[in-house]
Amino acid sequence: MSKKIEGFSKLSKTEKINWITQMHFEDVQNAKEIISTYNHSNEMVQNIHDEFIENSITNFYFPMGVAPNFLINGKQYTLPMAIEESSVVAAASKSAKFWASRGGFKAQILGTKKIGQVHFLFKGKTELLQSFFKEKKQMLIDSTSSLTANMRQRGGGIFNIKLNDKSDLIEDYYQLHLTFETVDSMGANFINSCLEKIATTLQTLAEEHKPFLNERLSIEVIMSILSNYAPDCLVQAEVRCHVNKLEVTDDMSGMQFAQKFIQASEIAQKEPYRAVTHNKGIMNGIDAVVIATGNDFRAVEAGIHAYAARNGVYSSLSHAFLERDEFVFQLKLPLSLGTVGGLTQLHPMVKWSMELLGNPNAKNLMEIVAVAGLAQNFAALRSLITSGIQKGHMKMHLLNILNQQNATVDQKKKAMQFFNGRTVTFSAVSDFLKSNI
Repeated sequence: MSKKIEGFSKLSKTEKINWITQMHFEDVQNAKEIISTYNHSNEMVQNIHDEFIENSITNFYFPMGVAPNFLINGKQYTLPMAIEESSVVAAASKSAKFWASRGGFKAQILGTKKIGQVHFLFKGKTELLQSFFKEKKQMLIDSTSSLTANMRQRGGGIFNIKLNDKSDLIEDYYQLHLTFETVDSMGANFINSCLEKIATTLQTLAEEHKPFLNERLSIEVIMSILSNYAPDCLVQAEVRCHVNKLEVTDDMSGMQFAQKFIQASEIAQKEPYRAVTHNKGIMNGIDAVVIATGNDFRAVEAGIHAYAARNGVYSSLSHAFLERDEFVFQLKLPLSLGTVGGLTQLHPMVKWSMELLGNPNAKNLMEIVAVAGLAQNFAALRSLITSGIQKGHMKMHLLNILNQQNATVDQKKKAMQFFNGRTVTFSAVSDFLKSNI
């Protein structure tokens, strides 16, 4: 029987589930029960979930953890973290506790501007296009006045527009490069709506421009879209303390720890293979809070990794150094986040997460998310230069293996004791369970 289907999107949810389970699963009833298990018990909530995306059949859940004891700019926070990877929440919590007694985390916003572009082709002389743009620039901006009215009342809107000549990259290629302020909104829909309106106005004005008509010239718009690279939407987070307060192990002084930590950080700055894993650890903390607060973690990831390669070589986002007798660990990166619009008022757990954080505005959330990344990074480097990364990770991995093998509560307790200090592998756990039935 063919697995191809026409008009699938027009089927009801029940019809979609029936077709999927009958065509792709041997045990149809079991497949339906799994789908049913993860549908929300509240029908109204589930209907909202179903309208987030197309062809929704159920929900896919991540564990939601919390990391307490974060002291950020003098204020206490408990961070929501939606993530499936073992030990991330524990590591963040450990860092938060460590730094809470050493002055906490400091964070500051360095910029909040976002970027959108209209990409187009023009086959005439650049000087002619530049003259046209200079003459029509304000008209292009004014064409969006109905779209930007509410945003301007909140202090946002279009802050600048410039013409970029990119014909050295692609023949006849130019772009309008716009800078936006979207206040507490991530702003993707706002920016794209403005860009499309400007693109339409650009073509209309070009069609009426006499110097273009005289030479039979036109503007061909290729596309209008925001950029997820926002190098001017920046936040910095840091921790610092006297080196003597860094005595984290019995066999390593504070200065020895600081020097080894700085060396590990420098390796990530200079070695791309290490930098990728180093930054992935930062993203463990960032993505977990971004997802929990209903923001676009894919856009955040893309923008941050582009920033990590802004100098032509992929490098670490954080760096550590000594400033006189103080150890300093800093993280600077672009974060385009929103606290209004999108899922923030629709997803119940997003609303819950926002309330947990004290309903922050976009700038506050940028600071919180950056701190989550710095805390995660500190925990990872601390483990790497002392006990090793696997000690804490394998403890959580052990629980995953035990759950995969349906271990009882008593077996889990005995296994945790047995594998304390021992190497954890799937086969070793299997052998242990066979001997402790």
